[in-house]
Amino acid sequence: MTANPEVSKRSKNGKQSVPNHVAIIMDGNGRWAESRGLDVSEGHHAGFENLKRVVADFAKRGVGYLTLFAFSTENWDRPESEVNGILELAIAVIAHEAQQLHENGVRIKHLGQVDRLSPELRDELEQAVEMTAKNTGLTLGIAFDYGGRAEITYAVRQLIADGVPIDEIDESKFAEYLYTTDMPDVDLLIRTGGDFRISNFLLWQTAYSEFYSSETCWPDFFGEQVDQAFESFNERQRRFGKRI
Repeated sequence: MTANPEVSKRSKNGKQSVPNHVAIIMDGNGRWAESRGLDVSEGHHAGFENLKRVVADFAKRGVGYLTLFAFSTENWDRPESEVNGILELAIAVIAHEAQQLHENGVRIKHLGQVDRLSPELRDELEQAVEMTAKNTGLTLGIAFDYGGRAEITYAVRQLIADGVPIDEIDESKFAEYLYTTDMPDVDLLIRTGGDFRISNFLLWQTAYSEFYSSETCWPDFFGEQVDQAFESFNERQRRFGKRI
């Protein structure tokens, strides 16, 4: 989908505008743990615990779509013990939280590959997606085993496999083959933990996103930290390449 300037620009009456689609690179779990003398696994656990607060907070604020970068295609290169811990924690969190999210009207959507996931994790994701498919509240995109370049490569392969005529391929058609096919472009991209990289996340969908970097590590990013991100977003004038 193409960006819609009318969705998230600041309202003329001065009232704070809410971005329709927010994406978050949840960084800093390890540093959060190290600063407290804890094992990195405790940081990931705290990070997953924060998911519940953030999803509820963003839904309450009226955000329509929230995409969270949970595990990248590059994260497989981390120490095996850390990777296994993240995967086991993901299974437990999805199994435990999916029902509550469903009851709250949240629609869960998985963005990413599934072939490298364990059968148990794959089943939990598929069940969560299927159970919440008809919900009309906030759409929660879980980017797990996700990479922006891998997604674009996947879309190209699918276009070729479907035999789409070259003269029918434009930006709109291409977007139909991305994992985010029924989601709008990202209005606000947030990265916690203080870095400024986009780290191969939603490369197509963030073409005109506003970027906000928070020094706060992910486990502590909620409440006032979200307020600050939204205030920063409302200070921007989004031109989408046009002169205003």
